[in-house]
Amino acid sequence: MAKVVVLGAGVSGHTCASFLKKKLGKQHEVVVVSPNSYYQWIPSNIWVGVGQMTIDDVRFKLKKVYDRWGIDFKQAKALSIHPEGDASTSKGYVTIEYTDEEYAGYTETVDYDYLVNATGPKLNFEATEGLGPDKNSMSVCTYSHAAHAWEELQKSIEKMKSGQKQRFLIGTGHAMATCQGAAFEYILNIAHEIASLGLSHMAEITWISNEYELGDFGMGGAFIKRGGYITPTKIFTESLLAEYGIKWIRRAGVFKVEPGVAHYETLDGEMLTQEFDFSMLIPSFSGVGLTAFDKSGNDITDKMFLPNKFMKVDADYKAKSFDEWSAGDWPTIYQTPMYSNIYAAGIAFAPPHPISKPMTSANGRQIFPTPPRTGMPSGVIGKIVALNISEQIKGGHKEHHHRASMARMGAACIVSGGFGSFDGLGASMTVFPIVPDWEKYPEWGRDMTYSVGEAGLAGHWLKFILHYLFFHKAKGYPFWWLIPE
Repeated sequence: MAKVVVLGAGVSGHTCASFLKKKLGKQHEVVVVSPNSYYQWIPSNIWVGVGQMTIDDVRFKLKKVYDRWGIDFKQAKALSIHPEGDASTSKGYVTIEYTDEEYAGYTETVDYDYLVNATGPKLNFEATEGLGPDKNSMSVCTYSHAAHAWEELQKSIEKMKSGQKQRFLIGTGHAMATCQGAAFEYILNIAHEIASLGLSHMAEITWISNEYELGDFGMGGAFIKRGGYITPTKIFTESLLAEYGIKWIRRAGVFKVEPGVAHYETLDGEMLTQEFDFSMLIPSFSGVGLTAFDKSGNDITDKMFLPNKFMKVDADYKAKSFDEWSAGDWPTIYQTPMYSNIYAAGIAFAPPHPISKPMTSANGRQIFPTPPRTGMPSGVIGKIVALNISEQIKGGHKEHHHRASMARMGAACIVSGGFGSFDGLGASMTVFPIVPDWEKYPEWGRDMTYSVGEAGLAGHWLKFILHYLFFHKAKGYPFWWLIPE
């Protein structure tokens, strides 16, 4: 009997565990370690943040699902990896610390035959002074953060109703933050809710981002086919903001947030401020901080992880100029180069380089988005890792028959632009591939046959339907495996 341990139960980890168990059945053991007792569908946190969904609409208890599947669930956080074992065992293991009420603080070692690191990101609020829901800005990165944001947003709405104008600042809260898409969704939904209440004249809404041009989204922007014409995402994005009367600040690296004011630097080196009454700013991401040790107890963390604490995989991490990087640098199987039985899926793997062109301010501050790996790419990666591991276990081989480079993978994204049965808005966009390949597609960087976009009510309905479709999949209901990532 083989034992596969999956660290993390987010989009990538949960997808990986579900396919592992489906393929391996009762003959082999699957263990999931996650510090949270809930699975959450993160894309719908946006709707929690504007009061259109509750916390329980976007989450469910993991243990109930895993018990039904026959997966051993440990509500704990992973602390360290010991790929070679130690003096007492030659089998690899991880150390974990329980976070549930019954065993909180208790530590344990969990051995494995295969290990999947799908721990996702650490929300690195401390990288920006004063940032975060415990300090001076809101967040929608978790369901609890989103619920808190809605509580604060209601206060601003009540003030507008009483005749007090309110200033809203939404965007990125760090010079190298990613996940611009989530912030973009949130600002559109806030604007939609305010408009539906007839309060637009009482609101000043501003978008602030580290993007060089709007619509970069950490993937260097894109060209999409829209209405028969090739349109840059810059135009697509600016038109949506303009439609809602939203102002924007770009090329901005926020470095400090005080009560009611955000401090930022521009690429020109100017130090500026933006005042606000309500602010939701996305933090930078880092790895969760796992450590690693060899058999003798020597620390090998810096060999398995980059300084940003994301795990190295089968990518080309050699230092190169932006013009020298290529699509071929990106990983395809997400296996660590040091140990053939360890993989990193979803946000946990270290990208080899930025997709957006690195930019540095006149004062030396790097201001540009880091690569996004959320949503669809995370699910696809989790699935191919599971398929490769299960085939190796059942077939007794080390080959990888499934590959998923982000430079060979397409992605579909639906950005919510407002919740409503008849007045909602969704901006639907597909790009192929995610990482542009200028050698294969020299004109646009991507295949324009599959890079398309459109906005309208149909997009809102599609995103709403997908919310329930992906919950059906995540809960393992009948034929769940037929629903694509």
